[in-house]
Amino acid sequence: MTDQQATVHAYDLDARAYADSGPVVPDSVRADIEELVDRLGAGARVLEIGSGGGRDARLMESLGLRARRTDITPGFVALLREQGHAADVLDPLVDDLSSPDGPYDGVWANASLLHVRRADLPTVLARLAEVTRSGGVLRASLKEGAGEGWSTHGSISRPRHFTYWQASDLQAVVAASGWSDVAVRSGVAGSRGETWLEVSAVRDEVSS
Repeated sequence: MTDQQATVHAYDLDARAYADSGPVVPDSVRADIEELVDRLGAGARVLEIGSGGGRDARLMESLGLRARRTDITPGFVALLREQGHAADVLDPLVDDLSSPDGPYDGVWANASLLHVRRADLPTVLARLAEVTRSGGVLRASLKEGAGEGWSTHGSISRPRHFTYWQASDLQAVVAASGWSDVAVRSGVAGSRGETWLEVSAVRDEVSS
């Protein structure tokens, strides 16, 4: 079993517990979503990578955005469908990210790309850029640190694999993958006192 398969399996086993453990949107996430709404405007279409239990998408839609819910974990997608939402099992590294309605206005990847292998993140970011309109925006959060490792905490009982990043390295990878105006902000969040890296970027102009 690969690192990714083991991580997906861990989420699959405890998908409902994970969704039930975090129903309240943290103030920092709410602020980022509100800024996204201000930037894109009501009716904008956002591709969400790693929808989990659907918390962030619910807030986005309550504020006027249109969210496409996706997750690599089948258990989360099943939960989203139980809630009455359209949702897709989607691996951003290999699956088709496009929409029949054309490019997205933005991409939201809150605490999901931190499971992507270091060598694969440039490919994922470039593929996300390809399906985002010129001037569209990216918002993502990853964990700060060195190297990679396994962790068992919270409502997930089996180990998950994480890739940790330094701000300067992450900024360089995003900037080389079809995004500009890249900013990486660090801050401590969560009950475990971890430092998170909050990424914002703008899709490069695409020549016609």
